[in-house]
Amino acid sequence: MSGLPALHGLRVLDLSRVLAGPMAAQVLADLGADVIKIERPGSGDDSRQWVPPTMVDSPATPHDESVYFWASNRGKRSVTADIAQSEGQALIKRLAGQADVLIENYKVGSLARHGLDDQSLRALNPKLVYCSITGFGQTGPYRELPGYDTIAQAMGGLMSVTGNGEAQVGAGPRKTGVAVVDQMTALYSVIAILAALREREASGLGQSIDMGLLDVQVASLTNIGMGYLATGKVPRRLGNRLATVYPSDNFACSDGELMLIVGNDEQFRRFCSAMELPALAQEPRFARNADRQQYVDELDPLLRAAFASRTVADCRARLDAAGVPAAPINDMAQVFSDPQVLARGMVQPVSRPDGSSARVLASPIRLSRSALRPVQRPPLLGEHNADVAQGWPAAPTA
Repeated sequence: MSGLPALHGLRVLDLSRVLAGPMAAQVLADLGADVIKIERPGSGDDSRQWVPPTMVDSPATPHDESVYFWASNRGKRSVTADIAQSEGQALIKRLAGQADVLIENYKVGSLARHGLDDQSLRALNPKLVYCSITGFGQTGPYRELPGYDTIAQAMGGLMSVTGNGEAQVGAGPRKTGVAVVDQMTALYSVIAILAALREREASGLGQSIDMGLLDVQVASLTNIGMGYLATGKVPRRLGNRLATVYPSDNFACSDGELMLIVGNDEQFRRFCSAMELPALAQEPRFARNADRQQYVDELDPLLRAAFASRTVADCRARLDAAGVPAAPINDMAQVFSDPQVLARGMVQPVSRPDGSSARVLASPIRLSRSALRPVQRPPLLGEHNADVAQGWPAAPTA
């Protein structure tokens, strides 16, 4: 690997809060960008107040120990500034004049009232790439409405296809366990930012990026959304079962649950052999995926009986050996003790200001030549005020 991360020297001004914007800036920081996060004096990013849980028991300054804040702000500098005051506006303009990228997620029109909108700041710095993230984008009838991840999940159709079906126990629409729309919006935003930076190499100019959570959620419907557009049929909830292949579901073993996906007919034959179900492999009703989908009510109880008499470890060993995709449904303790997760370095230690250490999530990105920036803790509120008072300081060396 080379000595410097891929985005070393890139300057990012982060005016965003909560998750989508901060996570986009964090991805850029992991790749080596120098990220300065602007926060409200006294309170900071909204997510600093979302406690408990905190990184330590009974912290003296809870806003510096919010688990939520730690999840999406590692490797940044924190500077406090009141955008409603001329002094805060002047600082942001000074930093934006030296920045390559600005990320913000204020309501539409909010920053324009303070002279911090895309047109005003790009007039000061024509090379600035200005990324706005809102619930509904900068145009359209909903543009001024607030929006959170679960609102986008609800309006964008995700909740309608997530959860148990009407005939199943616990039927009803459900949100996902993590804020997937925020995180997808963060990743789409990073893609757009890198594309704008690539275009800037040719034009010499920055541009504005308009990201909306609802847009991202609708785009993420992929085959489910395309299925509706092609057929006009509204899809139904299926729990953990896939709409396109079977067997695909969670199955109860004698000591836990196993998730199974049999992706093609050859895998089904190997599955039947591994689970000692040779008759099912010869049954014409189950020979092809389309047949298995048609006769799922007949096939499903036969499979469940085969799993119920065996342990998770036994079923997994059999299916792994047969090349059939299956996995235990892990809780968090099992995830973070999994040998693959540990081998890939997805948990990293960081030093805290008091000399103690904490464990944090790491970036999943792996580049063959360029190192990522070493994992760093999130900043204390206003920790870098003095460093940034006169403008952008020198970039970190690592």
